[in-house]
Amino acid sequence: MMSDEYALNDIANLVWASKYRLRGTGKDDNCIQETWDRVAEALSAVEPVAQSSWAQRFRYLLSECKFLPGGRILAGAGTGRNVTLFNCFVMGQIEDSMNGIFEALKEGAVTMQMGGGVGYDFSTLRPRGMPARRVGSTASGPVSFMHIWDSMCATVLSSGFRRGAMMATLRCDHPDIETFITAKQQQNVLRRFNLSVLVSDKLIQAVENDEDWSLLFPDPAAADGESVMSHWPGYDGAVRCRVFRRLKARDLWHQIISAAYDYAEPGVLFIDRINQWNNLYYCEQITATNPCGEIPLQPYGCCNLGSINLTRFVREPFTSAARIDMHAIEEHVQIAVRLLDNVIECSLYPLPQQQDQASATRRIGMGMTGLADTLIMLGLSYGENTGREMAARIMATICHRAYRSSIELAKEKGVFPLFDADAYLQSPFITSLPKDIVQGIKRYGLRNSHLLAIAPTGTISLLAGNVSSGVEPVFAQSYSRRVMTETGERDVQLQDYAVQRWQQKGEEGLPPFYTDASRLSPRQHLDMQAALQPFVDNAISKTVNVPQDCDFAMFESLYMDAYRVGLKGCTVFRPNPVSGAILQGCAPCESAPVSPG
Repeated sequence: MMSDEYALNDIANLVWASKYRLRGTGKDDNCIQETWDRVAEALSAVEPVAQSSWAQRFRYLLSECKFLPGGRILAGAGTGRNVTLFNCFVMGQIEDSMNGIFEALKEGAVTMQMGGGVGYDFSTLRPRGMPARRVGSTASGPVSFMHIWDSMCATVLSSGFRRGAMMATLRCDHPDIETFITAKQQQNVLRRFNLSVLVSDKLIQAVENDEDWSLLFPDPAAADGESVMSHWPGYDGAVRCRVFRRLKARDLWHQIISAAYDYAEPGVLFIDRINQWNNLYYCEQITATNPCGEIPLQPYGCCNLGSINLTRFVREPFTSAARIDMHAIEEHVQIAVRLLDNVIECSLYPLPQQQDQASATRRIGMGMTGLADTLIMLGLSYGENTGREMAARIMATICHRAYRSSIELAKEKGVFPLFDADAYLQSPFITSLPKDIVQGIKRYGLRNSHLLAIAPTGTISLLAGNVSSGVEPVFAQSYSRRVMTETGERDVQLQDYAVQRWQQKGEEGLPPFYTDASRLSPRQHLDMQAALQPFVDNAISKTVNVPQDCDFAMFESLYMDAYRVGLKGCTVFRPNPVSGAILQGCAPCESAPVSPG
């Protein structure tokens, strides 16, 4: 049973009842404990032996919200419904033909119908105005087709009550990149998409050196005009590309940053770094991420996510003896790796290609939530070195235990099929791990190609009592949040978890070391993400919040700073009239977006 202190509050009950409770099947979940039982029994059923024992361990893992698997796992496992247990997918490459475009659209619709968000790279579609020689017409460009995806998402959403989520990416050297950058600058246009520009190392260098920048697209038959050889998705090796035009690299960079400053999009993905640090660099080329950006994926890859709720591992909070139980975290990570690994066999898949990719790589994404509340309970500041050092220490503990657990699983159940010991052991992230882990991988292999990702965890953090979301700072001590339910959207009043705990002790005001997003500088946001990145083999969903009066030069510097400190991407949010907000702070009044990665 859950402790009295952790009984579901009003928002947790609302979230559980509207999103995760099984109803209408004759085997309803009558309480949250029965939801844990359902999930634990379903995921233990794929174990070859000792199923009841593993069910008990999974149930222990889930109890009191100590470990929070992705929402699709909670909502779908053990229900018997035709749904996927994966939150999101990156879809296959879009073939540059009418048949290919609408086949990709159909695959996205089927995937979203089963509960998965989708990410697409639109770089394979020819730019607006380029001749389509076989039919004697000209192309309308990738952004025009994105509107069809947006309408599809709205239509699929109309049959359910889960908000649709999509990611669109485009290369920084695609001729339509400027149209892409400004695509969401009107109300109600492409609102179901998050947009990210694939920023290459070459663009960063061209910006720093004030060089020209070429916009190009594959045209192997080009006989006239300027052309260059370049790698491009959809082609094996370099392909001849026509140079459509040139502009100053700094002008393009300024357009990206200005759009983000005024309209909160696009985000940027440092795509070369993503591929260089990909554990499967030897057999994958990544060009897109899931909708929130924490999982860069190969075509047809999927997100298999779960988060350790750090607040449940703080002992003697708000005292001089406050500490975090690292041993208990390690114990729960070990079980959680197995649970997430079992999801791969337990889940249904919208498309056979998705099942093939999940089985070939066995990617999982172990992360954390409640970090900011945990630091407050420990008497540490989110914005100071002491807080960042503790956060990094916790993430390192999760990372190393996850890899050691995957080695043990490989010994028991076998390695992921794409494992190539010689190549895998040369990947930069693997070489950065402790020697015993590297030696273990060399000797026994690994069950999962990737193991770490930090997701936004918005809804499951509400289920856990409104703990701070993912690795974000506390938003505000109290605020209003819009929540989607079966009967429509509702605005609910919330209080931060750490503040609740402080006041339950009979204390007044705010706890010492309380910090929220409004009290942090943008650089402090960035520094926290940088402190965690060395221990995350996938990526981190993190939004750098800045005030509306933020100076543009300082705003622009954040993106270069993000690149220089080794991040895989950067999303900076400044309040604006187009994006809207789902949160309204009461002290002080602020707004923040759903984190797009």
